[in-house]
Amino acid sequence: MKKKKLISALLLGCMAFSLTACGGSGDDSKKDEAATISVQVEEAWLPYYEQVKERVMKEHPNATINFIKVGAFDHLDVIDKTDVTNKDVADVFALSADRLYDLANKNVLAPMDAKAMAEEVGGFKDYDAGLGGNLKIGDEYLAFPYNIETLVAYVNKGNAEKAGIDLTKNIEFNDLAFGKMVVPVHDAWYGVGFTNSASFELLSKNGDKLTTDATKEWKDLTADQQKLFESLYNYWKPNYDNKTDLWDKDAASGYLDAQFSADSGAAIRIDGPWATTGLSDKVGADNLEVLPLSQITVNGKALSHWKGGWGLGINARCEENKAQMALAEDFIKEIVNPEYAKDLFNATGKILENVEPSAYDGIGGMNEKVIKATYTSYEASINRPLFLEYGKVWDSWQNALLSWSAQKPANAEEAYKQVKASFDAMMGTIK
Repeated sequence: MKKKKLISALLLGCMAFSLTACGGSGDDSKKDEAATISVQVEEAWLPYYEQVKERVMKEHPNATINFIKVGAFDHLDVIDKTDVTNKDVADVFALSADRLYDLANKNVLAPMDAKAMAEEVGGFKDYDAGLGGNLKIGDEYLAFPYNIETLVAYVNKGNAEKAGIDLTKNIEFNDLAFGKMVVPVHDAWYGVGFTNSASFELLSKNGDKLTTDATKEWKDLTADQQKLFESLYNYWKPNYDNKTDLWDKDAASGYLDAQFSADSGAAIRIDGPWATTGLSDKVGADNLEVLPLSQITVNGKALSHWKGGWGLGINARCEENKAQMALAEDFIKEIVNPEYAKDLFNATGKILENVEPSAYDGIGGMNEKVIKATYTSYEASINRPLFLEYGKVWDSWQNALLSWSAQKPANAEEAYKQVKASFDAMMGTIK
């Protein structure tokens, strides 16, 4: 990022246009300039983005806004393979929060006046404590909150009723009969919901120092952490004994679908809001319920996932063009305008952080249930670790838990030794 040049440009701009003209986001002094930006948009999002463009053009009558129709992940792949000067890389684009540090290291993102933007957009209770703070590196805000993501609990109501599961109360993981809850805990994306419940840090970073609880000796774990591994071991053991596919990372997905769909099969499945349509098709909309993840407990502690989500970034090539930056920031603000939260959800399935769940009242059916469960789960979640080294956790956790089927540990302490060995090896590669 061209930080020094940016500061110089801002200082010169302030001398020329006065303090007022330089203040805030979406610089009003630039709204009449003939700026041009390109915006990444998925095909399904296009109708909503066209409406956003129309509203923005009223404030920027001389602007040109072009759309690059490409999927968000495909667009990020283009960035990885080329650089920000590529004409196929948009000026405004969606990015998953876990990609922020990588994009920052490649100087892809222009810093933006996100706090001022948030004030203008409205609805953020504590900007830095939410997704906004996760999109900040050092003193720079490199993306603006787009939508929140976390895990929820889906329920096959028919199977839950047969299993005697009361959906009005907290549901204790350890009390469920074999096969009544299916979750691939060996995949860290789901596993962290369990580890967070026991404050078991897979990897944390304080300054330049990286630490993990997973290299501690069994005797040094807290009582809650030991109980966590006892629960995970007791979940693995009957799956191993019954030769299910849950502990096979390639076959697990099919197993989850089959068990959750089967009559008298699994009653509870952990997944994200994006799974709603597929699960509704499999078990029937009238037979599907959605609960906050925190309604599921393990050893009396609520499961807690991450405050995950997506941001909207601005291409670094726009950084020194104040008219482009103003146009890009205004387009981003209008995408997440709380007034159009329902329209955004209907077009993209994205849930805004900066509105109350009541903003979606009347949206109807399963969507309303999913939205409310997502908000409740998100509020109970913790900020997602985004530093680059965390990428090593995924394989370290999964390889450790999958190894149980080969090593056949006799108890939870023996099972934990596999986790410790895997994370000892991991820490040896990053220190």
